[in-house]
Amino acid sequence: MKKSRKTFVLDTNVLLNNPYALYSFEDNIVVIPEVVLEELDKFKKDDSELGANARHVARLIDALREKGSLNTGIELENGGTLRIEMNFHDVKLPESWVGSVNDNRILKVCKGLHEKNEKVYLVSKDIFIRIKADVLGITAQDFFAEQSPDIEEQYAGRLNVYTTEEKLNDFYLKSSLKPEDVFEFSPGSGKEHAVELTTNQFLIIHSSTNDKQTALARFNGREIVPLSFLQEHPFGVTPRNAGQKFMQEALMMDADKAPLVIIKGPAGTAKTFYSIAVGLHKMLSERPTPYRKILVCRPNVKFDEDIGYLPGTEQEKIAPFLRPVIDNLEVLIDQGAKEKYNCERELKDKIDELFDRNIISTEAMTFIRGHSIAKQWVIIDEAQNLTPKQVKGIITRAGMEIKIILVGDPEQIDHPFLDIRTNGLSYASEKMKGSSLCHQITLTDEECERSKLAFEAAKRM
Repeated sequence: MKKSRKTFVLDTNVLLNNPYALYSFEDNIVVIPEVVLEELDKFKKDDSELGANARHVARLIDALREKGSLNTGIELENGGTLRIEMNFHDVKLPESWVGSVNDNRILKVCKGLHEKNEKVYLVSKDIFIRIKADVLGITAQDFFAEQSPDIEEQYAGRLNVYTTEEKLNDFYLKSSLKPEDVFEFSPGSGKEHAVELTTNQFLIIHSSTNDKQTALARFNGREIVPLSFLQEHPFGVTPRNAGQKFMQEALMMDADKAPLVIIKGPAGTAKTFYSIAVGLHKMLSERPTPYRKILVCRPNVKFDEDIGYLPGTEQEKIAPFLRPVIDNLEVLIDQGAKEKYNCERELKDKIDELFDRNIISTEAMTFIRGHSIAKQWVIIDEAQNLTPKQVKGIITRAGMEIKIILVGDPEQIDHPFLDIRTNGLSYASEKMKGSSLCHQITLTDEECERSKLAFEAAKRM
C-alpha cells in the first residue's frame, strides 16, 4: 500500500540556513510560499552568508524550473515534489493577526493546504511562527538537518575511568596503559563494564580502591599515555584544574599533530584566555616562531552592510565587538598581582605594541571566507554562533602549519536561527570526534576560575 505523502511548507529562514533543505524531505511534497521568494530576493545582494545562501537557493530553483512547472510541481531526484504556492490569500486568520505580515502569509498557505486535507507540516527555525501554527492546528517543526545530540550527550573529549591500584602504579612507571586496562562503573548497580575510548580523548584515571590516587592521561588511538605538557607555564599561566590541564595539552601540541582544537565550556573557564596565552607563548618564546601571527575572529561581528557604514578602518569598526580579547590581553600582560592595572597607559602601550608588530590581529569573519590561511594561530571566539556551513568553510580553508582553535559555549547562543543542537561548534565537535587531527575538551561549571562569585553564579544559575 502506497503511503500518504506529507506536505512540508518551508519558511525563508530554513533556506537561508541551508539551501539544500529542498532535498531533505524524502519523497514528500515541498512547498515554497511565494512570499518566501520575495524574502529571499531581498537577501540576494548581501555580502553575508545569508546573501550567498539566497543566491544559491535561486540557482537551485531556477535549474529545476527548466524541468517543468513550479506552479503544478516539479519532481525532485529523491522522489519528492517541489511546488511554489501562490494561492490561499483569502484564508481567514484570527482577526488580530495582520494578514499582510509575511509570517502570516506563510501561515495562510499552511492553513489553506490543511483545509484541503493535505498532511501539512510547517518547517521553520522561527519559534514564534511555530507557536502560531500550533494555535491554528498545524504541525510545526524546526529544520533538523546537521543536528547534534542534546547537550548532555554531546562529545566532551574527556572521561573518568578506573583501573586497579597495581595498574595505576604501572602507569606511573611505564607511562602507558592498554585501553582494556580501564573501565567504568554502571550507574545503580556499581558493576564494572568495559569502556570504548575515542582517539585523543582525555582521561582522569582513578584507582578503584584508593580515592586519592589519580592520573591524567590521553588515549592516542593505540594506548593510554601521560600528558606531555603538565610542567609548562605558557606565558606565565599555570593550569588550575584538570580541564585546564587538558586544554593546555591540546593547545601546546604542534600544529602537525593537533591542527584543530575544540574547546567548549561555560563563562569563566578561561577558554579564550588560555588560547591567547598559549598563542603568545608560541609567538614570543619559541624559536623559530612556528606561526606568522595570532588571528582572532568572532562570528557575531557582521562586517557587511550594517557595520560598513560605521566610520574608521576595519580594525576600528570591529574593535567594540572584540573587547573581550583586549580584556584577556590586559590580564596576561599585567600578571603581577600587586601592580595589576596600576598603570593603564603603560598597559595599553604594551597591548598596542602586540597589534602594531602584527603579533596578534583581529579580523571580521568575512576575512576567512575565500581565503586559505597558512602558518597562523587562529582563534574563533564565540564559535557557538557559527552555522555548520561557516564552521565547515573555516576548517576546510586551513592551509599548512595552521592551528585553528574553536572556542565557545553551546548554551550561550545569540544567533536567531541556531540552538544547542544546530550550532557550528557542536556540529564540528560531533563530526570531528575521533579524528587524529582534532583534540577536544569540554570544561565544567566547577572549573570556573573567574572569581568565587562567577563560580557561585554558574552553579546556581
